[in-house]
Parts: sequence; structure tokens; C-alpha cells
Amino acid sequence: MQLNVKNETSTLRAVVLGQPGSLGAVPALDKTFDAKSYQSVSLGIYPTEEAVYKEMSAFEKVLLKYNVQVFRPWTLENCNQIFARDVAFVIDDKIINSNIIPDREDEKEAYEVVYDQISYNKIYNLPEKAHVEGGDVVLFNDMVFVGLYRGVDYPQFKTARTNLYAFNFLKEIFPDKTFVPLEMKKHDTNPYNGILHLDCAFMPVGNGKAIIYRDGFANESDYNQLVEMFRQQNVFEITQEEMYYMNTNVFSISPSVVVSEQHFMRLNEHLENNWGLTVERVPYYEISKMGGLLRCSTLPLVRE
Repeated sequence: MQLNVKNETSTLRAVVLGQPGSLGAVPALDKTFDAKSYQSVSLGIYPTEEAVYKEMSAFEKVLLKYNVQVFRPWTLENCNQIFARDVAFVIDDKIINSNIIPDREDEKEAYEVVYDQISYNKIYNLPEKAHVEGGDVVLFNDMVFVGLYRGVDYPQFKTARTNLYAFNFLKEIFPDKTFVPLEMKKHDTNPYNGILHLDCAFMPVGNGKAIIYRDGFANESDYNQLVEMFRQQNVFEITQEEMYYMNTNVFSISPSVVVSEQHFMRLNEHLENNWGLTVERVPYYEISKMGGLLRCSTLPLVRE
């Protein structure tokens, strides 16, 4: 397989979609990895495997409708494998294995079905000190935006997934790219007050458009930099409530087609009526209770 991913919106040809089978029991509160899951367990609304299966099947049908080749990881017993984006990510023709949090290391072995089709010299393993997950890496052609947390309390945050060491290591792998660090706010238990990954606060769509949540950035200057880059008329700003439901975490099949959650009324209408995009609406509300949405569920392998 010739990997090729340079941005978030070019026409998609091949993708890994996470696996909804054998999720296991509802996690104990102290075993949740993000604020949304923490809240869902606290409130007793953590999604069932049946609900997750229905939603992922609806997403897969849309991908197949557009002739996308869909790979699935092997099913591991009692293991939540929904969020493929955390496990690895592709930049250009290279796939980077994420150093995910230790409790999720087992997920990696289920991707052998994908790695068997990739040349070994295109697979990169990071040093142990380099922490990064695909949700913090947003591609925009020659630019790579990376969500970071640089606080000295990094080790105390479950939601701090990408560090400066990984940022600098990625720069060495891709010397021709311009890497842009964006500092994110973090909170382990309140999903209104922190951002798990960059794609929960920022996502390019269409041609030169972007969805942004202003208060997800620790530094106002990072937000201003994005708005200046995309220009205000090309930015759709979401509210705190919309961020909570993960309105930025849509997934583009092409520059003109976006897969979005069916309840994102304001966003979906804007994408269609103001930016002229085709919006494929799918139910994904139950999956959102686990801290991720559509982009989180995917690992794009080939775009045109």
C-alpha cells in the first residue's frame, strides 16, 4: 500500500475504521481516560456495545457509499478499539505509531492486518519519551498543527497526550514541513473545561475553511494565529456547548463531502448553506459519550 495523507480534506481512498466489538464492561471511574468518559460513567449513561455497533455501522455505510476501502482492526476481547486515530496516524507516506497511554497498549497488536500491507521502512516507532496521539495532529498540506500540553504537571493529567518531545521528534522526521504548536487546556473530569485532543477544538474542512473552538486554547495568541491564517470569513466558531458535543470532530471524505453527527444543526446548516458542502449526517451521539467522535474513529491511509 502506498500511504498518502497530506491534509484533512483530499478525496479519501483507504481508511481504518475502529472496531465496536467486545468493548468489555463499563470502566470503573478511576479507569476512565478522558473527561467525557468520566462524566458518562458518573451519570450511568456510558454507551452499550449494541448502540456503538449501530453508530459505527452507519458511518461505515457512508464511507463505502463513496467507494472508500475500509479496513478494521482485529477484535480483541474486552477491549475498547473504537478510536483508531489514537493508535497511529499517517503524514505523507509514513505511518507513525503513537505512544498511547500504557493501559491501551494492547490495541496496537490488532492493527497487524494493516501494517502487513505497508513497507517496513514507512513505519515509524517513537522513543518512549515521545508522547503523541493522532487526535493532536492536524494536517494542512505543508503545515502540521500539533496540540500540546507543556505544563510541569503534564504527568498528572490523563488528558495530556502529546508533549514537546514528540513535537520536536516529528519535526526531525518531516524536515520539509512547518510544524505549528498549539497549547491546549486540559481537565480530567470536566469535559466543559478541557480539550482531550486538538481535533476537539480545531478542524479544517472544504477548501480553506475551518471549525474552531476559541476557548480550547490555553493561549489566545494560538487562536488568533489560526483565525489570521484562515481569515475570519472562513472560520465557523462553535460554542462551549457545541464543543462538549464535539462539533469540530467531523470527518471529510473529500473537499466537498463531510460526515457529521446528525444533531449538529447549526454547524451542518452552515456547512451546507454557507460553504456549499455536502453533509452526510450519521448518528454518533452514543460514541461521543466516550470522548471521541467521527475523526477519532478513523485512521486515514490514502487520500488523493
